[in-house]
Amino acid sequence: MQKTSKSGFFARMKANCLETFAGFKQVVTQAKGRVSASMLIMGLGQLLYKQWIKGALYLLAQIGFILYFVFRGAQDFIGFFTLGVRESNAWYGIEGDNSVIMMLMGILSIIAILFYVALYIANVKDAYNIQCAVDAGKKPATFKKELGSLLNRNFYKTALLLPIIGVCVFNILPIVFMIIIAFTNYGGDIVPPALVDWVGFANFGKILSLGQFASTFFRIFAWNVLWAVTATAINYFAGLGLALLLNKKCVKGKVFWRLFPILAYAVPGFITLIAFKYMFSYGGPINQMITGAGGTAIGFLDVDAKWMARGIGLFVNAWLCVPSSMLLATGVLSNLNVDLYEAARIDGANAFRQFTAITLPYVLFATMPVLISQFIANFNNFGIFYFLRGGLYMNGYFLASDTDLLINWLYNMSIDNNYYSIGAAISIIIFIITSIISLTVYVMSPSYKQEETYQ
Repeated sequence: MQKTSKSGFFARMKANCLETFAGFKQVVTQAKGRVSASMLIMGLGQLLYKQWIKGALYLLAQIGFILYFVFRGAQDFIGFFTLGVRESNAWYGIEGDNSVIMMLMGILSIIAILFYVALYIANVKDAYNIQCAVDAGKKPATFKKELGSLLNRNFYKTALLLPIIGVCVFNILPIVFMIIIAFTNYGGDIVPPALVDWVGFANFGKILSLGQFASTFFRIFAWNVLWAVTATAINYFAGLGLALLLNKKCVKGKVFWRLFPILAYAVPGFITLIAFKYMFSYGGPINQMITGAGGTAIGFLDVDAKWMARGIGLFVNAWLCVPSSMLLATGVLSNLNVDLYEAARIDGANAFRQFTAITLPYVLFATMPVLISQFIANFNNFGIFYFLRGGLYMNGYFLASDTDLLINWLYNMSIDNNYYSIGAAISIIIFIITSIISLTVYVMSPSYKQEETYQ
């Protein structure tokens, strides 16, 4: 049976939410006295069921959280909303509040609260499971047995603990901090020791409606979408074409011919970009050949070289990315049933018809998630124009050029010119755009709707 597209996706989400709510309702309505005791004091129900170690650990966790919240957490939590009230004054020796530190510590306090809530729910569920086991005449699992399951049946929880903590600290926390920055006035002249304040959606309003920001945003956005679609299509179909060409039986020395694209892929990208920038510069080898032949040097990457510079960017990006697409397509084509082509030839299908009816649908089905990731990577391709044409500001653009993508503009705004809040708002807009496009394309693709077709 084929899956429905968006309706099936949201229907499963709804079903999961209803199932979770039903489970929570069951625990609350069927809880007896000892489970209710764990609702009041963590671990008390376990202690009443003589689960001494587990109950003591839950109780210690609750005491530790209360102590943290009384002596530090409450202050950090309140500071997250105020972002400081005392301004620094060097003349009188007043240090003042650091809004950014208060913001970070406030995020940590919210994380601690969420962790406590999750631990509290786990405590209640554990007490309820013990109650169910006792009511069924079974003996509850001992702490030693449950601990041993973390090395056996539940080993995945043990193995994933450290990676999850690492992702939370090094990925989620910076992302949350960046999102929050977008709703403040942090940047420009307002940096610590000056107090930062909440401004709501004002930064998004500046980007989408205010003169210098809005005009630049919509120009760059239009070019960004065109770039992402064109670059992804060129890289994908050029790689597929090379794979099909090298997959022909008549081609001799396939390993030798595959070596050249792989070598281009193996060289670090920034080295290749710097080399191409030199090649297309006024003093580069291309202009030297032109002037040596009696011509005039061409400013391939000059201020007025709008579409020429964009075309060079597409070419360089293809040079870097086509090899990976070729390798991906080569692996996919190796699993395609060649009998389908024989049947198509018997039916009178020409080479183009075989490609559109057999090869392309199969390759798209197998590589659609990768194709979406390539689109996102091209949409956020910071390096291409940063190395080829970075630092170039033009009239009609606010701190940007006609080849900059949104990610380049974000860098120019935040890192080079201290517009941190505007840069954070741009990053959120980029995330929303890429998420909507990626989810829509994937849900409408055969990889989602026809999962069982090629099995």
